[in-house]
Amino acid sequence: MVIVMRPDATPADIARVVERVEESGAEAFVSRGVLRTIIGLVGDVATLHGLNLRALAGVADVHRITAPYKLVSREHHAERSTVWVGSGDSRAAVGPDTFSLIAGPCAVETPEQTLQAAMMAKAAGAALLRGGAYKPRTSPYAFQGLGLEGLKILADVRAETGLPVVTEIVDAQDIDVVTEYADMLQVGTRNMANFALLQAVGQSDKPVLLKRGMQATIEEWLMAAEYVAQRGNLDIVLCERGIRTFENATRNTLDISAVPVVQAVSHLPVIVDPSHAAGRRDLVVPLSRAAIAVGADGVIVDVHPDPETALCDGPQALFGDDLQALADAVRRLPPLLGRWPTG
Repeated sequence: MVIVMRPDATPADIARVVERVEESGAEAFVSRGVLRTIIGLVGDVATLHGLNLRALAGVADVHRITAPYKLVSREHHAERSTVWVGSGDSRAAVGPDTFSLIAGPCAVETPEQTLQAAMMAKAAGAALLRGGAYKPRTSPYAFQGLGLEGLKILADVRAETGLPVVTEIVDAQDIDVVTEYADMLQVGTRNMANFALLQAVGQSDKPVLLKRGMQATIEEWLMAAEYVAQRGNLDIVLCERGIRTFENATRNTLDISAVPVVQAVSHLPVIVDPSHAAGRRDLVVPLSRAAIAVGADGVIVDVHPDPETALCDGPQALFGDDLQALADAVRRLPPLLGRWPTG
């Protein structure tokens, strides 16, 4: 069950609801969004129905949700959500009315490389800067990122460009330091089922970009989002980045159908990562066009000023004519579907 609080509900109203639920032996998980607070309930349904929770001050409605993912389901939240990233004049929206380009280097290498990539991304219409300071790699010998130094570089580049920063977090122990520098926390495909990490980012006050696990079903992906929401953070953006199949012509197989499927059952925004799906520069723009056409809320792509020297995923990074083609697609195509670029 889910309790939806009124927009004017006070902290005392919320506390009273939680107290009433816990007195019955059930559990209550408070999730605070921008406009309203939702309380997820875990316990015996018959007992919870008998509490007459609708009568409590501040309660707008009580829903019984049949989907296994309660808080991210459209059963109690019919309208699709918009997630805001950043602060002040540089705040960017990711949601159903806009199309958001998120771009930048797969890995932060140097201050110069990161700034150049950010300027390229901004010129292409990016509203958010992606960049990896911590890089979980398949090989332990591959470049693992600059860590704290990389976070500081991203913060400096944000100050110069005005682009909010999206960066990956790989360990729950790093939550404090990453949230100090980042505007949005990315949970990568390899950590989609890292439940301790999901709970940690769920307790933070930063929006979360949750990538689909490379072998995860859509329901498993949404259940991972539920872990984040249950801990109090409803500002979640889902990212389809390709799944592992028998096909080896591309790095992964982009499941473009996942976008409308997820949007039909969840209110969360859904974006697409064509760079990591394809692993090939020549496919990034066509797949981005497909993402726009199918109704994605944005794309996240790799950009690098000199892909041949990139320490991570150079073959898929955009520059030159390919980046210009992406910029043209992002500028021209979303308005045909009633959306407006945010960059």
